[in-house]
Amino acid sequence: MTDKSQHYRDDDGIEFNPDLVPKPSLCVSCAKDESEYIFCNLTRADQQDDEEFQCFAYRPKGSVPKDEGDDKPICF
Repeated sequence: MTDKSQHYRDDDGIEFNPDLVPKPSLCVSCAKDESEYIFCNLTRADQQDDEEFQCFAYRPKGSVPKDEGDDKPICF
């Protein structure tokens, strides 16, 4: 659940509730979903109407830190 003091706005400045944005299965298996939830919420909201979800920050739970230069997106 999102902290009630947090206010999210889309690119048009319209406030939205990130709890109502669907969470792709890729996010459920991501090590960063809990620690970087603000970034994750904004990424999901930005792509919620896209056919394919892409995340450049995705790291599987239990994975090693990102290598420098590893900038290929993970698609789902």
